Amino acid sequence: MNPANRREVLTGLALGAGTLLGARAAAAGEVEPSRAPGWGGTDPGPRNLGREMQNPDIINPPATDHGTLPNLRFSYADSHIRQESGGWTRQITERELGISKSIAGVNMRLNAGGIRELHWHKEAEWAYMLYGNARITAIDAMGRNFVDDVGVGDLWYFPSGIPHSIQGLDPDGCEFLLVFDNGGFDEDSTFLLSDWIKHVPPEVLAKNFGASAELFSHTPDPSALYIFKAPVPPPLGPGKLLGAASVPQSFSHKMLAQEPIRTKSGTVRITDSSNFPVSKTIAAALVEVDPGGLRELHWHPNADEWQYYIEGEARMGVFASSGQARTFDFRAGDVGYVPFAMGHYIENTGTSTLRFLEMFKSSYYADLSLNQWLALTPPDLVRAHLHIDDQEIKVFRKEKIPVVPA
Repeated sequence: MNPANRREVLTGLALGAGTLLGARAAAAGEVEPSRAPGWGGTDPGPRNLGREMQNPDIINPPATDHGTLPNLRFSYADSHIRQESGGWTRQITERELGISKSIAGVNMRLNAGGIRELHWHKEAEWAYMLYGNARITAIDAMGRNFVDDVGVGDLWYFPSGIPHSIQGLDPDGCEFLLVFDNGGFDEDSTFLLSDWIKHVPPEVLAKNFGASAELFSHTPDPSALYIFKAPVPPPLGPGKLLGAASVPQSFSHKMLAQEPIRTKSGTVRITDSSNFPVSKTIAAALVEVDPGGLRELHWHPNADEWQYYIEGEARMGVFASSGQARTFDFRAGDVGYVPFAMGHYIENTGTSTLRFLEMFKSSYYADLSLNQWLALTPPDLVRAHLHIDDQEIKVFRKEKIPVVPA
């Protein structure tokens, strides 16, 4: 076949493939970058249609979007997974989501019996249990002990420097979200028990423990541990603290057991140092929004917001002042970020309950409601700004309603 004929054949195949791909995309509800005739246009390709259909408000943003706000979304589906004998782990830090300077997150799975090796961090560790059951252990600087079993919806918090472990329990281990109070955190740079033992001379180990250096000659290489297989531990008994005193403030908390703030279209549970005293650097809210409902227009006066989407579909609009605004789409496993003081909303765009976590590097949770602000501002001021009459001013609510109905 001569080169000219070969080019014609390849061109024909490409056009045919493009037509077929376009037909499939159209049947699946493809989003084109055009809001109306005369605005934008079609995209002949190449295209990643699956990705585009997950992000319709990026491909075809609302007319209210403007400017060049940085990316405020990253998915754990795009994160590298480190696989070990006892489970896996993946992380989203400022390396993956550059705007996230104050908080980093780790998503981890431990099989039944799987152990996250005894370790500690420079950063404090906050966690939310997504699936299954786990046993957590720690001690504090006074030699007081902590052991607890946690399940779905439970939290834990280990202050910086506190040594701890996590182990998956029957029947199928666990999965959880870890949040650290530093966007530059790296899960691969924690202080590991086996790593330290490996890097201490044998004679120093012998002197420190008053035992033969042979005692530590069989310690596995750190590459064999980190997240490793082990037998499932027996149920906790009365001697779980090994004769030591208990820590004065529990390192675990049952978030789902809290009575939520209820509205017509959702719930909000807030956990910070007021009801989980040990959690001094991370405050959080678990938000549930019914289909069509809206996490109201608001902002946070004390910290950036780091989000984790547990289930459902959502879109978030963020206002950054100076005419800057951008809209993002989210689904389960995605992380969102709202820089300090930026106004925003989160809308349930799916057909089932939207559930997500809001996290803040702070000892307390705080938000300001646009609705409440306008309701509690002298009416003359509101009229002067919005050009509305007395009857219309009554629409603003003096009571904060964090989730408003469709």
